[in-house]
Amino acid sequence: MKTFQKIAVPVTLGVLGLILYHSCSAGIPKGAKAVSNFDAKKYLGRWYEIARFDYRFERNMDNVTAEYSENPNGSIRVSNKGYNYVKKEWKEAIGEARFVKDKTEARLKVSFFKPVWAGYNVIDIDEDYQYALVAGSSLKYLWILSRTTTIPESIRQRFLEKAKKLGYKTDELIWVKHNQ
Repeated sequence: MKTFQKIAVPVTLGVLGLILYHSCSAGIPKGAKAVSNFDAKKYLGRWYEIARFDYRFERNMDNVTAEYSENPNGSIRVSNKGYNYVKKEWKEAIGEARFVKDKTEARLKVSFFKPVWAGYNVIDIDEDYQYALVAGSSLKYLWILSRTTTIPESIRQRFLEKAKKLGYKTDELIWVKHNQ
């Protein structure tokens, strides 16, 4: 039994270390570039989720919003809220975002479960900060956001074309309902 314990503990810690290393990735998909000359103050406030890929944290969610505000330490408070239409209940998650490098580059890392961090990269935004295309660390995560519950067709097409060029399967996007 002692031999097994000696092997199991280092292997378990090694696997845990690898998981944490990869989970703490604030990466950006190959070929994607975060917006430069980013104005974080203009980005703060409420955003409505227009489209996303299906993943477990937002499964069965409509009426999804994200609220960004500045924390005293300069990081960004993230409040995501949505309505689970299967369970018929509102869910909210509070997290923190930090800039990966400079505050003028829209590359951030976000955490809802520290010490696990994930990439949050604004890869396209209109000049008035009304519509944003956000990529995660990989091609599994993509969001289209708007300051209102709708988005102009021209912006929608611009974001979809950009995402397709990067390798995203945009036909798998979920178009979020806003009816509450």
